[in-house]
Amino acid sequence: MSDAPRTVTLWRPVGPEELALIRAAGSRAFPPRLPDQPIFYPVLTEEYAAKIARDWNVPASGAGYVTRFEVREDFLRTYAPQEAGGRDHLEYWIPAEELPAFNASIVGEITVVQSFP
Repeated sequence: MSDAPRTVTLWRPVGPEELALIRAAGSRAFPPRLPDQPIFYPVLTEEYAAKIARDWNVPASGAGYVTRFEVREDFLRTYAPQEAGGRDHLEYWIPAEELPAFNASIVGEITVVQSFP
């Protein structure tokens, strides 16, 4: 039997500044939230992340990226997916103060899977 933790694949749309901070952390953690960002919201599908990256990040910061990463299933059990504007728009709402624990539950690296210049 394997000792590897069970994981869930999640995605996160980011702009160039957040991507630079992720890379500065060795592609192993997301940066702390800003004061006006009370939650961290990874999403459940690549399609939804791409929509946000393209429709929000590009106009706001000139580029958008979709990141993919694995999170320990046991960590996510305490959170329920939230619907954000439609049944295909599901995301976890992680309180900003719990982001360090979320980061500690990431297994492997955060990778860029799509980019929108």
